[in-house]
Amino acid sequence: MANRVFQNVVYQMKDAVDRVVGVIDETGTVISCSELGQIGEVREGVAAVRQTAGDAFVRDGYAYHQFSNAKHNDYAVFVEGTDTTAEQFAAMLSISLQSIKQYHDEKFDKTNFIKNVVLDNILPGDIYAKARELHFVSDVQRVVLLIRVTSGNDISAYDVVSGLFPDKQKDFVFNISETDTVLVKEIKPDNNTRDMEKLAASIVDTLQGGTPIGNIKDLASSFKEAQIAMEVGKVFDTERQVISYDHLGIARLIYQLPTTLCEAFLREVFKQESIDSLDAETLFTIQRFFENNLNVSETSRGLFVHRNTLVYRLEKIRKLTGLDLRNFDDAIVFKVALMVKKYLSANPAKY
Repeated sequence: MANRVFQNVVYQMKDAVDRVVGVIDETGTVISCSELGQIGEVREGVAAVRQTAGDAFVRDGYAYHQFSNAKHNDYAVFVEGTDTTAEQFAAMLSISLQSIKQYHDEKFDKTNFIKNVVLDNILPGDIYAKARELHFVSDVQRVVLLIRVTSGNDISAYDVVSGLFPDKQKDFVFNISETDTVLVKEIKPDNNTRDMEKLAASIVDTLQGGTPIGNIKDLASSFKEAQIAMEVGKVFDTERQVISYDHLGIARLIYQLPTTLCEAFLREVFKQESIDSLDAETLFTIQRFFENNLNVSETSRGLFVHRNTLVYRLEKIRKLTGLDLRNFDDAIVFKVALMVKKYLSANPAKY
């Protein structure tokens, strides 16, 4: 589609500019030209030169000027000649074609349309009109997946996900930042949250899924759910690779509490000693005790300690905090308090 747009402009320039003008893509292939016979030719060495050259360069009797599509210099204008006039023609034509390409993408590109819907950059009343213009199917089940790269490496989440889901009519991939990539995928009506988590786990190491939505206008809210799940998971489930908005549990409530209320809660729970008085070994024991459903025997076996040793540790915790973790109500209070502490520690500016 872009080739036809470029060709229309380039061909109209034929009479205005008494020189050969055209456009090459990132491989150095001529995709549009005022001399139709040159379309399809590969300009040897140009692709390599473009990697190190600036916006403008001269090679083999032609002046070139690169222009951008999204974040990449995918195209370059060429004008016959190496003089200043050729360079000026190339610069002006590149500005024109870049503007035209951007307008074309915004008007006809489905991925760009989905991106605007997800980011809430399009008015609700315009969504269906634009969908009809693009012949876009609105009322199907889709899910929004937010992929975040958390460690520095050379792997492009965008390239990986695009390769996994090549159907550009049903699945849409785009970047929203250097670390975050979004996949909007069409799914079957009978897919459930577990299916979404399996899908998420198969894409990248650190990913969260949104809830399935049945209408295009709900994509923005689904994306916001994915963002919330990512932030909540970053605080409370740092070891989990897939975080579902449907399974945030009590962390959902704690994350939305005012920090002043959280601080007051900790002061109330730990009246005798601060939670900070508990050493690493004691906190590890508490964690294992919770994981074993408050079962003393199972926990002592898992910790490879005598049952009486564990009872001694639990009694020590009771004396320090006033909470007996063998009591269900006290255990719940302590569990929530640990989560509140983790939340405040993750927001030092607020704490």
